[in-house]
Amino acid sequence: MENREKIILASQSPRRKYLLDQAGIHFSVEPAQIEEKKSDKESPVAYVKRLSREKANCLAEKYPELWVLGADTVVVMDDHLLEKPSSEHDARKMLALLSNRVHTVYTGFTLCCRKKNRVITKTAATDVRFKALTQEEIEWYVSTKEPFDKAGAYAIQGLGTFLVKSISGSYTNVVGLPVCEVIETLIQEKVIEINGRR
Repeated sequence: MENREKIILASQSPRRKYLLDQAGIHFSVEPAQIEEKKSDKESPVAYVKRLSREKANCLAEKYPELWVLGADTVVVMDDHLLEKPSSEHDARKMLALLSNRVHTVYTGFTLCCRKKNRVITKTAATDVRFKALTQEEIEWYVSTKEPFDKAGAYAIQGLGTFLVKSISGSYTNVVGLPVCEVIETLIQEKVIEINGRR
């Protein structure tokens, strides 16, 4: 990949940074400071779209000539958002709820450039099936501390990989960024290009 324009990732997520690095994208990082709160009637898809736009717009105001990428990921079970657990008890409850069931991971991402008057917002959804978890497995996983900064209380790319029986959709979306869709959008907007392609 070759950058034609400068990109800023408006996120402090090490997972999103890792995914873009792995894809060969050159970018800088500056986390957006916004309030992340869902309104009562807002659907999960509308919520991640809005937050990704707010994150991107926050930095686009500061850097109008650059392309800004904002993203937000949520885990949804039975129409309820499972955000980052606030305690060990909360993590245990989430993992027990997800056990032997299918949940959906949604990521919204926004790519924008104020100078070019371009704002593109898209979403990706992945269905994830958990294995049936024993209480012993839940207790062990909570004791690793991995669940505590993860939506849904697990990391598919970490120790939590053993929880997941199957997925339908983008794996990188579950990690935190649907890389295929993001790169397609960056190419369409001529922000990056494949090496040798003019």
